[in-house]
Amino acid sequence: MNRRDFLNSTATGLGARATGAQANEGPVRPRDPLRVTRLETFLVQPRWLFLKVHTNAGIVGLGEPIVEGRAETVATAVREIEPYLVGKDPRQVVHHWQAIYRHAFYRGGPILTSALSGIDMALWDIKGKALGVPIYELFGGPTRRKVRVYAHARSVAALKQGIAAGFTAFKCGPDFRRNPRQIETPAQVQYSVERFAELRRAAGNDVDIGIDFHGKIGPALAKVLIKGLEPHNPMFVEEPINCQNHDIMAEIARGTHLPIATGERVFTKWGFREVLEKGAATILQPDLCHAGGITECRLIAGMAEAYYATIAPHNPLGPIALAAGIQLAASIPNFLCQEQVSLGVGYLRRPFTVQNGYIEIPTGPGLGIELDEQAMADKIGHKWRNRETYDEDDGSVVDW
Repeated sequence: MNRRDFLNSTATGLGARATGAQANEGPVRPRDPLRVTRLETFLVQPRWLFLKVHTNAGIVGLGEPIVEGRAETVATAVREIEPYLVGKDPRQVVHHWQAIYRHAFYRGGPILTSALSGIDMALWDIKGKALGVPIYELFGGPTRRKVRVYAHARSVAALKQGIAAGFTAFKCGPDFRRNPRQIETPAQVQYSVERFAELRRAAGNDVDIGIDFHGKIGPALAKVLIKGLEPHNPMFVEEPINCQNHDIMAEIARGTHLPIATGERVFTKWGFREVLEKGAATILQPDLCHAGGITECRLIAGMAEAYYATIAPHNPLGPIALAAGIQLAASIPNFLCQEQVSLGVGYLRRPFTVQNGYIEIPTGPGLGIELDEQAMADKIGHKWRNRETYDEDDGSVVDW
């Protein structure tokens, strides 16, 4: 959707509100007919894809189906799913999850599962709005009053700015003078460890700081770096190696007392089963935009609880994803912390606010948010692509 189409869609929605057909005006009775009429995706800056699932009752469900750098590919996947959903009752959320996932025959993968994830969020949003309750109420009521969130900080200045903004937990990446090789010099290792130590000294011991290796470091170097980081007590070490080999990650986990975290590139309960069974991580980070949406991430949380593992949902994306993560956090017992990069300023009518490191759980129906269509009008459309990174010495491809 381009900016002109978005504005036309917004005007249509405002007209529906004026005539009394808007979704949020009241619950839908359980026996009232409720049907999906269309699915609508639109690219949103800086790199997001938002979804609206429309219904005959005027209720609109929101979701974020996205693979970073593949937004238009996922939008196509959503359009391919649309004929299945149109005309069906959106309140059968789990049934639709099963149908969309299993009828694909070639199941899973980042594209199809991300498309399903965004749709799942939107269907839960519709169901909550139809009943007039937050999504967490549909899962047995809240397990907490507020949700701890963390911010990103790669420098001392950013860390101090985040603390002043009310955050008590952060995540950084390993800082290197150049792209790391499979085996690194002592000087390169010492440099990276010292950069983290600077953050720890600036934050003090009352602030949590996780570190995300982003899976771009080989096993041997990961072990050396972790040993160097241990005296500085990071909150967790995320994706110390590429997530595709859980056996090696389990070996790394056994070699340190630091919590190992993983999950942003692991999909569905079947992917996380192996992580738990092999003891590869004690902090699971399913991304609600990728792992299967709210439906699947609640099941993953239940599996994790049986292994005494905690949930820290991954989210480097938009405020709809954050809203979904907060609903999940409010409905499970083994929640740790929620990642965020946008509290919704310029996107939501009522952006989230952080106080003493926490966001109060929303009380509105469904996801508890409403897009600010006017504020978003100049943010429609983007051409964001993944970075292409190469070794500066020999030109070989390196992970980013």
